[in-house]
Amino acid sequence: MADTSGNEPPVRSPRVTLVPTPIGNLGDITLRALDTLRAADVVACEDTRRTRILLNHFEISKPTISLHEHNEASRSQEIIRRVRDEGQHVAVVSDAGMPGISDPGLRLVSACRVAEVEIEVLPGACAIPLALVGSGMPSEEFFFGGFLPPKSGRRVRMLEEALERETATSIFYESPHRIVKTLTALKELDADRWTCVARELTKKFETYHSGNAVSLLEHFSSITPKGEIVLLIAPKKLPKFLTHANSAP
Repeated sequence: MADTSGNEPPVRSPRVTLVPTPIGNLGDITLRALDTLRAADVVACEDTRRTRILLNHFEISKPTISLHEHNEASRSQEIIRRVRDEGQHVAVVSDAGMPGISDPGLRLVSACRVAEVEIEVLPGACAIPLALVGSGMPSEEFFFGGFLPPKSGRRVRMLEEALERETATSIFYESPHRIVKTLTALKELDADRWTCVARELTKKFETYHSGNAVSLLEHFSSITPKGEIVLLIAPKKLPKFLTHANSAP
């Protein structure tokens, strides 16, 4: 398939490239990401079965190896050996979004830095900035806390910290199975704080539900929440120009 990026095809050199993949809509992959996947010797995947679907969709035939939370430490050394001793170009992908952001990749990058193996990171899909901009909340300063803890005590403490932030919007990933419990805790802590639940971003049923914890809890208690969720909590202080609807979604 011809390169339509307007640039020369990537030069094959020994390195590790972190390649963001679509978080839902396959059309969001970049031309540079596709060029990199085609040029790589091997693709390291969080789940080889899911990545195979992506590669097949774009007619890319490459060998794959697994790189997930349970084998990242040992697999990182193998990838370093492939690059340093065998001169390979290894592309790294997670199931969706940017490798290393609440997904495997951090241990690998750290190990490569120590081993002085070249690291390249491509720009691309990530749910954090997408949800932040789509929510309409202050975006000049924000805090990303990853996945909220499954244990209620730790989850409540993180929510308390979010509610104390003066000017930073707080962003978390949350499971659809726990969103009602989280909103219940948030209601008890601050029933009126502006909150947004962004769901299934870039997919067919993408939704942004904004309001206070009371209205959001009423909504999500009446349905069976599904899909990937990003939870955003507004800071204490809002810019004067900023208004928000504090009614039920």
